[in-house]
Amino acid sequence: MSEFYPTLAQCAIVAGAFKILLFPAYKSTDFEVHRNWLAITNTLPVSEWYYEKTSEWTLDYPPFFAYFEWLLAHVARLFDPAMLHVYNLNHESWQTVYFQRASVLVTEIVLAYALQMFIDTTPLHSKRAAQVAALSIFLSPGLLIIDHIHFQYNGFMYGILVLSLVLARCRSTLLHSGLVFAALLCFKHIYLYLAPAYFVFLLRTYCLSSRSIFRIKLLNCIKLGGGIALIFGAAFGPFAAMRQVPQLLSRLFPFSRGLCHAYWAPNIWALYSLADRVLIHLAPRLGLALKEDALQSVTRGLVGDTTFAVLPEIVPRMCFALTLLFQGLPLIKLFAQPTWENFIGAVTLCGYASFLFGWHVHEKAILLVIIPFSLIALRDRRHLGAFRPLAVAGHVSLFPLLFTPAEFPIKTIYTVFWLVLFLMAFDRLAPASSKPRFFLLDRFSTLYIAVSIPLIAYTSLFHQIVFGKSYEFLPLMFTSSYAAVGVVGSWVGYMVVYFTS
Repeated sequence: MSEFYPTLAQCAIVAGAFKILLFPAYKSTDFEVHRNWLAITNTLPVSEWYYEKTSEWTLDYPPFFAYFEWLLAHVARLFDPAMLHVYNLNHESWQTVYFQRASVLVTEIVLAYALQMFIDTTPLHSKRAAQVAALSIFLSPGLLIIDHIHFQYNGFMYGILVLSLVLARCRSTLLHSGLVFAALLCFKHIYLYLAPAYFVFLLRTYCLSSRSIFRIKLLNCIKLGGGIALIFGAAFGPFAAMRQVPQLLSRLFPFSRGLCHAYWAPNIWALYSLADRVLIHLAPRLGLALKEDALQSVTRGLVGDTTFAVLPEIVPRMCFALTLLFQGLPLIKLFAQPTWENFIGAVTLCGYASFLFGWHVHEKAILLVIIPFSLIALRDRRHLGAFRPLAVAGHVSLFPLLFTPAEFPIKTIYTVFWLVLFLMAFDRLAPASSKPRFFLLDRFSTLYIAVSIPLIAYTSLFHQIVFGKSYEFLPLMFTSSYAAVGVVGSWVGYMVVYFTS
């Protein structure tokens, strides 16, 4: 059979050329974070990696990512040895910038490989849809904004995630899927949010008999458990031997951080914060008590230590309970019907729950939902109806990450072009569903997309013209609240689709 065009490889080459042009673009503090990690892993013994604190950007990723930085450092010294000095803070020579940017681009090959495997393992009648879904992920505005401008290595790690999800498609590679995911957890612990879906799926399909859940496949359990133990041993073993695990865990899980991250990730707590701000003005009429210390904080909503003037404070325990509850619901169906589609759906819903109800959620974590959902968005038109508002909300919510004028046309034009191109392509390729569609969800999706245009115009342009430097929190609050409505609406819609499919 002839290939569909353009191929993933062709698009990757063109996208790579475009991303090279962005090398001199704005870069966030994450650029210095990773430069510092290169220096730490290159110049200090392993025993000091998770204790070093010359810079405020201390090493706080799991050991496999530290080993990854150690490997990169061996190449980095060929470009500019000065970037590998721990005390050389904020070093930004052009050699350093180009090396770090290029390392993101090169490691993204892992994502291209995983997506090509996804296309190749898709049945022939759905292969064109799979290719379009794969292209939408690889060309994602989220990855462009976060990795190639703001600066991180998400393309590399989401490539590992997609690889693991694709390996779960075939019974002969279920073990490999679990081991790859275990390795991913040792690269970045945020993927722990998806672990419950993996646990249930592998338990049901690999460790228990398909004929009876009471018959255990002991050999499979040993292989999976032993493989995971070896992987975690390779990652954490050296630090356990040095009795540094408590220190390492304190870096990975800094629970002292506040409920909301800097830009109000578009989740339930963003809407909660918005409601609190509204109630501040209504409190005198409603006879509600106000907390004076919260009112005195002029940066409420912009920083992590968010406090509420009217509504009750949110504690980590509450976030954990809500996340666990809404992750558990789809896992019940997955255990009863352990198909690959239900597995991807459960992974997606675990991502939703952690993003919507988690403590100190970063806006960048929306990719935990968008990327796995993209793999099944074209399953039928009901799935697509739930995906549309997520695609708009998730990518628009990332706009505050790039606040410099030079990057405004890049993020706006690229995102709008991506949305128009792929949502139209998705609309043509998604087959009709055998189940009835939801009128309200379809209308919500259409209206929601229409509102995005004036919102982007106001937050990015007109607010500054009208108010200048005043009320600087408003664009962020509007963007976050708008995006939160889309993510919550998409989640509710997909929960209905998931449980009625």
